[in-house]
Amino acid sequence: MLQSMISAIYPPQCVMCDARTTDDFALCGSCWAETPFIDGGCCNKCGTSLPGFDTADPDVLCDDCMAVARPWSKGRAALLYSGNARRLVLSLKHGDRTDLARAAGPWLAKAGQEIVRTDTLIVPIPLHRFRLIRRKYNQAAILAGQLAKTSNLDILADGLLRSKKTAPLEGHNRDERFLAMQGSITANPKYRHILKGRHIMLVDDVMTSGATFAAAAEACFAAGADDVCVLALARVAKDA
Repeated sequence: MLQSMISAIYPPQCVMCDARTTDDFALCGSCWAETPFIDGGCCNKCGTSLPGFDTADPDVLCDDCMAVARPWSKGRAALLYSGNARRLVLSLKHGDRTDLARAAGPWLAKAGQEIVRTDTLIVPIPLHRFRLIRRKYNQAAILAGQLAKTSNLDILADGLLRSKKTAPLEGHNRDERFLAMQGSITANPKYRHILKGRHIMLVDDVMTSGATFAAAAEACFAAGADDVCVLALARVAKDA
């Protein structure tokens, strides 16, 4: 009764445009149509869309993943980082729209369903403590929390630390990004024993070059992780 009264007074609205929706924390039909979800064939390492290929084929890789060694085993992404997806990510990251993670949780779960296991441990990409103070929240940790809740998986929110402060990577080429991220992420000494022997799923809002995911994956393996896969809300493509 109470929930029905609340819904009557405050009906569900689209998280992007405030149009009426049937469910809370969802997109309306128009915004859904304008959001570039990654469906069908994709790169097995980073999740970028590869139309015409079978997602079950572990040998299908995009040009970037054929050129750059990836320390993780598999990767997926829910969205292509362009248009409405880009606006959504930027609103979550810089616009204090943490409510958007409620909508993104099921999208991440769907995108990662082929690479997740029942024993998977979700670990978000960390922010450096100074950046966390300025931003007030880690968007990757919020996304990881929603994914864990949606998928009923374990999460270790502070499993990794950003041990080195790096400058924003926007505008840097691939080699510069990998150089900047080298040695910048380490396993949290308090939780190394939890990472040891586990299947880790790293979660972040955006994958561009993969340098941040690579640094985090290497930190997990240094702590004794058995396997690492990666999951991004959005993947930057060359033509995005």
